[in-house]
Amino acid sequence: MPLFQTELNGKKLKVEIGQLARQADGAVLVTLGETAVLATCVISKEPKNVNYLPLTVDYQEKFYAAGKIRKTRFTKREFRSSDEAILTARLIDRTIRPLFDSKIRNEIQIIVTPLSFDQENDPDVPALIGASLAISLSPIPWDGPIAGLRLGYLENKFLINPNYSERETGEIDLFVAGPEKRINMLEGQSKEIKEEIFIQAIEFILPHLQKLIDFQKKIIEEYQPSKIVPASPSTDSVLEKRIKDFLSDKLTEIIYHPDKNIRRTGLNQIKEELHQYLQDNNQEELIPQADLILEKEIDDLIHKNILEREKRPDGRKLDEIRPLSCQVGLLPRVHGSGLFQRGDTQVLSTVTLGAPGEEQIIETMETDTTKRFFHHYYFPPYCVGETGPLRGPNRREIGHGALVEKAIQPLLPPQEKFPYTIRVVSEVLSSNGSSSMASVCASSLALFDAGVPIKNSVSGIAMGLIYQNDENYKILTDIQGPEDHHGDMDFKIAGTKNGLTACQMDVKIKGITLDIIKNTLKQARKAHFQLFEEMNKTIPAPRENLSPYAPRILTIQVNPDKIRNIIGPQGKTINEIIDQTGVKIDIEENGLVYVTSEDKESAQKALEWIKNLTREIKVGEIFKGRVTRIADFGAFVEILPGHEGLVHISELAPRRIKKVEEVVKVGDIIPVKVKSIDEMGRISLSLKEAQTQNYNNRFSKKHHSFSHHRVR
Repeated sequence: MPLFQTELNGKKLKVEIGQLARQADGAVLVTLGETAVLATCVISKEPKNVNYLPLTVDYQEKFYAAGKIRKTRFTKREFRSSDEAILTARLIDRTIRPLFDSKIRNEIQIIVTPLSFDQENDPDVPALIGASLAISLSPIPWDGPIAGLRLGYLENKFLINPNYSERETGEIDLFVAGPEKRINMLEGQSKEIKEEIFIQAIEFILPHLQKLIDFQKKIIEEYQPSKIVPASPSTDSVLEKRIKDFLSDKLTEIIYHPDKNIRRTGLNQIKEELHQYLQDNNQEELIPQADLILEKEIDDLIHKNILEREKRPDGRKLDEIRPLSCQVGLLPRVHGSGLFQRGDTQVLSTVTLGAPGEEQIIETMETDTTKRFFHHYYFPPYCVGETGPLRGPNRREIGHGALVEKAIQPLLPPQEKFPYTIRVVSEVLSSNGSSSMASVCASSLALFDAGVPIKNSVSGIAMGLIYQNDENYKILTDIQGPEDHHGDMDFKIAGTKNGLTACQMDVKIKGITLDIIKNTLKQARKAHFQLFEEMNKTIPAPRENLSPYAPRILTIQVNPDKIRNIIGPQGKTINEIIDQTGVKIDIEENGLVYVTSEDKESAQKALEWIKNLTREIKVGEIFKGRVTRIADFGAFVEILPGHEGLVHISELAPRRIKKVEEVVKVGDIIPVKVKSIDEMGRISLSLKEAQTQNYNNRFSKKHHSFSHHRVR
């Protein structure tokens, strides 16, 4: 079978065609290192009766690829895609979609399946290259190929396709993709990186992308695939003129009305009148064409007015932000809340703080790990004045939630300073564009309100583009409804006063130049400072104290060898502590113990208990212990929970005694001194030495005691 290969950052990138999935319209196996990904594409034979491009992209994780079996007991089969798989599918979708003819109505399905994963090379790069080649070699018309690469920045050096460790420790983790000499998709996270470094990163990666595109072009040229012409709605010039005459000035009046609800109602009314107009003329079959013409008329109107007159639908200047308002502390019982409104877009974010053990467990093909910070984004139908079923989060909600998470995560305090598990939820209460970036702002406000010591406030802004060519274009700040739908770019940029923390860009044109990206970042910077000014008026820094309803976490570092003392046989000891104090206890392998409770006194009681269980007993120390057992040769005394020593009969009193019971009985609380500890950890105690040291006078200052708890 044909095999093509090139080098990518010192590793072999191989492409195999023709062996697998032969009934698909296009199928390619791409291998990077020992990570192998199968990409397939199929186009349906007949068009669907829809008014959009019916393209779907699925990325299927297979645990066998990594030599793993799912840990869950309920099913070992892969069923619902993980959030990480959905994000990879979205990444591919956003890159390839602009290169299809939007008039195609035949279903197109791209399925990408990792078949082998070497724990080193992320499947997303071969997945995107595989999708590009599969489509290019299929009969499906497409304006590819495209290429995509991951880029890192570590110790002042740019890295192509960094490994997982380099991505975690580096200052940038950015995915860049696009067709020849252009960028059409960005997705990344950074640690307050300056815009100049961000631009340098894209400049650095462009030649590497071009190398991959040239590699694909040679393969495509060798195969010379023939392309079909799928059915698509054509536009009738006579019909187009009739619709333009019908619309007259109605469209301008509606599109440029500042009220979203009136605008939406007016557009629906125009569409209904247009449909009725065609029905009255016995031309119902022309309705799909008419809808396309109407969309094109709106698109042309918005482009023309912005390019020629810098006139936006709501009358703002190109770099003007909609009216802002911020509020914190709205909800009395949650641990932190923030409300952010920009124009008609309104988002309420809340913070919940939990114990370290409440972190999220992540089980995917690539990794088994945990997350102590996670953000969830919800977009209910009422936020756009519609009805709809309430199901689980869709791909868009998962994608927006992950983007906000990326924007905030670099600002979080380290776990050793703030050991809480942090959940932030953003509820979009009203939407007219840029709800994900409003969620960044609302989440930042809520974290400040909760007293989470994040380093800086974080803001987000969505930037748009109206494009005619590389010389004639306009960049829009804070895009809303019509500009988002009919514009040519959605570039979401989040950051602090010090630099960028996250970005996500996709376009509706083939791609954009580096100059457009530079100018967009520059214009966005101005918007960020306006946002910071408004947010800081509301709350300039994290609150000094946590909410009284938030749990308190106390920590203690113990000798890892003493962890077993806390747990006890079959968990008996730790369960007793939890039962009697009502706390949550989390223990790290390194001996770091977290005690979480809504009641500080209970947490302190549990912490003291743990201290006593794990403390190192030294020779010469004096304790107040309880007699637990009596033998002929002496008395056993529990000096600390789990620590018992023997007071030999000769050490009970300064005089000779015949029976232990002459001095003590079971249950007595007595002072004892540690005489010795042998190599097996056995403790010898003395009652008489403790007494001869004037114990009664010293004990109140230097004694060690414990609260004994009855075992249930």
